[in-house]
Amino acid sequence: MEAGGTDGVVLDLDWLLIAELLLLGCCTGFLAGLLGIGGGMLLVPFMTMLLTIQGFPADLVVKTAVATSLATICFTSVSSVRAHQARGAVRWDIFARLAPGIVIGSMLGAQIAKALPSNALALLFAGFVGFSATQMFLDRKPKPSRQLPATGGMLAAGSGIGALSALVGAGGGFVSVPFMTWCNVVIHQAVGTSAALGFPIALAGTIGYIWAGWDLPQMPPGALGFLYVPALVVVSLASVTTAPLGARTAHRMNVRQLKRAFAVLLYLLAAYMLYRGLRG
Repeated sequence: MEAGGTDGVVLDLDWLLIAELLLLGCCTGFLAGLLGIGGGMLLVPFMTMLLTIQGFPADLVVKTAVATSLATICFTSVSSVRAHQARGAVRWDIFARLAPGIVIGSMLGAQIAKALPSNALALLFAGFVGFSATQMFLDRKPKPSRQLPATGGMLAAGSGIGALSALVGAGGGFVSVPFMTWCNVVIHQAVGTSAALGFPIALAGTIGYIWAGWDLPQMPPGALGFLYVPALVVVSLASVTTAPLGARTAHRMNVRQLKRAFAVLLYLLAAYMLYRGLRG
């Protein structure tokens, strides 16, 4: 079927696009369960490619991909949190102290993204993914060297995590887990708490992107602000289905070697976003 947009934008929501989004959702969900990472670093570049082919305005496509990626985390984080909570790995006391700053930062990050040129957002994403890939490839873990800060410090840390996560469409694990580990939180609790923090990051960021893009006339049908609802529905259904399979597979494979292979893929995706950003 076709949906005609404004300013000559036409989206062909055919079976090929649905199949591509289903495949993307299956892969990101499986890898999220297998490697314990959010899908944003995969979703944003690939969704940028797909939406560009579908005719999204060039100056809005990266922001739409980021917003839609964030929204999917609202669904995938719930199943992840349940699994971690069953093992007693979620520090709800830390969650309560970081969450207010995360909500503020995520809402603010969406407004910053609206103000940024699309190529600048692509360059920021490329830098973040390249850094994260390096950390994953080298399997670096910060050494515990201090305690969690006081209320003001936790508010500032949460705001920074939320803003960066909203800007790059990720769940924040690549920032919040090192931060908590650095502050002497044991690693399995840091991972479990980070999974719980993914929900307020995603929810506040999604609301922020809907608000930021609400009055843009060039967005095509199916969009709520910067959020592209058809892609959200298809990708979320697929990723929620395959994430548990990835988690079960993780216990039977050498995940460290897989992380290095995945890091190479992230470098390629970072190069693509760098190319888009430099192209302007």
